[in-house]
Amino acid sequence: MTASCSFCIRFSIAAATFGALLLAPATSARGQGYAPQEAVQKMTLGEGLEAKLFACEPEIRQPILVKCDDRGRLWVIQYLQYPNPAGLKRVQVDRYSRTVYDRIPPPPPRGPKGADRITICEDTNGDGRSDSFKDFISDLNLCTALEFGNGGVYVLQAPYLLFYADRDGDDRPDGDPEVLLEGFGMEDAQSLANHLTWGPDGWLYGLNGSTTTCRIRGLEFQQGVWRYHPQTKAFEVFCEGGGNGFGITFDAVGRLIYSSNGGLCWHGVQGGYYEKSFGKHGPLHNPYAYGWLGSVPHVGLTGRPNTGGTIYLADAFPGQYRGAFLCGDFLGHTCSWWKVEPRGSTIKMSLGGLLLDSHDTWFGATDLCLSPDAAVYVCDFCDKRTAHPDPDANWDTSNGRVYKLAPKGSGDRTAAVDLREMKSSELIALLRDSNYWRRDRARRILSERRDASTYLRLREQASQQEDGDLALQSLWALHVSGGFDDAIAAQLLNHASEHVRTWTVRLLGDARRVRPPLAETLAKLAANDPSATVRAQLASTAKRLPGDDAALIIEALLRRDEDEGDPYIPWLLWWAIEDKAVSDSSLIVPMFASDQARRRPLLRANAPRLVRRYAAEAKAGAYDACVKLLEAAPSAERHALFAGLAQGLSEQNAQGAEPISPRLKQVIASAWNASPSASLYLELALATGVEGAQQQLLSIIGDPSAEQEELIAALGLLARFGTGDSTPAALERIDPDQPAAVAHAAIAAANRFENAQVTEHLLSVYLQLPAVVRSDARDALLSRPVSALALLTQVESGKIDPQEFPLDQLRRVALHGDEQIDALVRKLWGAIQPATPEARLADVRRFSNDLRAAAGDKRAGKAIYMKHCGVCHRLFDEGNHLGPELTKANRGDRQALLTNIVDPSSVIRKEYASYVLTTESGQVLTGVLAEQDAASVTLLDAKNQRTRVRREEIDQLEESPVSLMPEKLLEQLTPQQLRDLFAYLQQ
Repeated sequence: MTASCSFCIRFSIAAATFGALLLAPATSARGQGYAPQEAVQKMTLGEGLEAKLFACEPEIRQPILVKCDDRGRLWVIQYLQYPNPAGLKRVQVDRYSRTVYDRIPPPPPRGPKGADRITICEDTNGDGRSDSFKDFISDLNLCTALEFGNGGVYVLQAPYLLFYADRDGDDRPDGDPEVLLEGFGMEDAQSLANHLTWGPDGWLYGLNGSTTTCRIRGLEFQQGVWRYHPQTKAFEVFCEGGGNGFGITFDAVGRLIYSSNGGLCWHGVQGGYYEKSFGKHGPLHNPYAYGWLGSVPHVGLTGRPNTGGTIYLADAFPGQYRGAFLCGDFLGHTCSWWKVEPRGSTIKMSLGGLLLDSHDTWFGATDLCLSPDAAVYVCDFCDKRTAHPDPDANWDTSNGRVYKLAPKGSGDRTAAVDLREMKSSELIALLRDSNYWRRDRARRILSERRDASTYLRLREQASQQEDGDLALQSLWALHVSGGFDDAIAAQLLNHASEHVRTWTVRLLGDARRVRPPLAETLAKLAANDPSATVRAQLASTAKRLPGDDAALIIEALLRRDEDEGDPYIPWLLWWAIEDKAVSDSSLIVPMFASDQARRRPLLRANAPRLVRRYAAEAKAGAYDACVKLLEAAPSAERHALFAGLAQGLSEQNAQGAEPISPRLKQVIASAWNASPSASLYLELALATGVEGAQQQLLSIIGDPSAEQEELIAALGLLARFGTGDSTPAALERIDPDQPAAVAHAAIAAANRFENAQVTEHLLSVYLQLPAVVRSDARDALLSRPVSALALLTQVESGKIDPQEFPLDQLRRVALHGDEQIDALVRKLWGAIQPATPEARLADVRRFSNDLRAAAGDKRAGKAIYMKHCGVCHRLFDEGNHLGPELTKANRGDRQALLTNIVDPSSVIRKEYASYVLTTESGQVLTGVLAEQDAASVTLLDAKNQRTRVRREEIDQLEESPVSLMPEKLLEQLTPQQLRDLFAYLQQ
């Protein structure tokens, strides 16, 4: 029903394309497009705050990022080139504007000149409003980020990370930029690499969006956080996943928090894997991650996406805002603030309230930043459009604002500051400043100076135990200045502050090696430290260290039973184990094969994953590891390990997989012989070719006394491991006397094989089958050209009623591209064409009149929703996830909602795009890509049913322009039912 959120600008629930062209805008209760000063007067502010207009059009237009330099001046990126880069030709573009261009442009200034610019805004007369506008760089071509440091400005313009030197500080680049990195993806202007931010560790952090693929120094990745170290020139992916990100911030203790179009925000940890739209964007790059972390849990609805968020780390605002997460709520045309609280090794948030309500539907906050005087700048893209872009549309680039949020009565004057002129001792003093803007800039300047005279004082401050905040700030400053060494690390691993200990562990791990005494200390910390935050970092660090050192930490953490329920630690620990599982199996396997393994919950939880990992590796040594783990496991836990084994075998990549070892096959055979009717052991026996397994499977299916659950499981195994010769066994279970669930499983099993018997049998029993089973039979028959023609011939002869065929089934027949089939469809049903824009417009107007005629009953509407919408969509924690989540969608816009229901294919969210899969045997399947792994693809169809297809069986997999959501959905409802449904949807 809805369109998708996106990068940093056009985030929104979009109206359908035909609606945008033909329908008049819906009347809104909110104002639109106020003049700059009037817009300020219309705003409602959070308690104790006021808003001031700092800059606006014509000097500032389409701003996407704001940031203060070391002199306190505000820099703004004006994103005027969007949505197409200048000077490039589109070779290919899909409906989401993901584009292949004719070439990779050279970096500036040799590449094509665009309209983007980086502008310095300054209040020179002290009236609180910028009166000086100076471009540092113009002619940029989709510029998405900037950061200051090392005598210049870092700039992101895909595919490049650039450095513009300005050693004399005259606000003009000294020359052409240095290319630091190249390979950032360019396919989509809504998901480019963005938002450069210094971390407290001296790395430059950035985000990448969901639909651009980066290939940098041999690393391929999409969404997630990456980082670059200016001194060492190192580059790495910090964490992967999290949606279409825009905005990085660090809290007071150095937690990385990034914003995206999913959830509220994400707590990014080193080496973490986060949720993504796996069907659309593919699996995580580590196929053995086996899980992922979610977004920060929060209480309270958001106006997603929550762009450019920042933690308020200053004391000018009223006390409730200190330490709060401030963000733009793009769809709500507001900004909000969120209370942050600990949650084990991570955090959770709850809505504090509105920071700013614009009362203006053109308002779109893309970024927020802290200022030297502890105010907050808010960057407003200011655009009447919130839909995804037509790349050829004529975009209005005439508007843009920057507002300054400040305490009431704080006056207009901006605090003057120039940290560059301070002595190193003065910069160290700023590490205590109540405004973290000053702390962060002081630390960064110290990192550039690398002044050895500061080390003694910084070490003393880091080592003192009374002020943990100062100790942490001093540790960071010492590290970035070059004064961090093993001696101070040994002291700080015993510090009273958990965050000092956490960061000491992390900084040691960044070197990817530690000397033996420190390795032993880290292991002792893993065994004894009371802080979950420290233990989470130890797990992340173990992944980075060599096997011997990592194993000591891993083994100690596995004994920490209290971490079983932590939101992060179990997964971080698994990822450390997985990283060493193959390379250091001699260290890892004994941990899980020991007597203590059965007594520790974290060992028990990870043992099945480890067996799965070794089974998926498909090498002789990995098979031996499986045998050792299976034989060592107590009988009560062996079933879980065998389940992991079955899953791992199913995930093997056919290319390079070695035959299963005789010893492992023998272990499987023994387990199956001991429990011959158990579905799991039969699956393993079938997968590994144990003698007699096929016969056992067929006997279960043919057993008239078999329980329904057992039958369905056996038929599922037949679909995976059966052959054409086993088709008759499945056909015996397709008759009117079988339960519908059994018949469905039998049809799925029989239809995996191209067999004339299947067509003949389905047609012979079709009329006697229950309606729900006939639908499955039609799906099966229509999935192949030969059987589709046979079915349609029966319809033509009058034996089958053509009214039984819903429109979405008939449209699937066209995928075969068979002239004879197409002719029969035209003869029996006429031209199966999508409705014209004019017809859809008429439908929308008709339904709109019905909705206005009377009130609806939301309680009655809930039943209608669950019947017609809940199969695919989730609303208020009810329904399924096949289609977009509706709870946080823009349900208040009735016309956009109605438009998307009438024409579901006009705008399809990227992660819910439908695919057409053709198998080597000619079967055509459609559905959403629910899962992908190295071995298979799983489709989720319109009935919410999953079909897993091995990659070697796939002939073709293509994206479909047609939504899985059926058309004519509302035609089935009476006017009152329509009103009831919308009353429920829009409550």
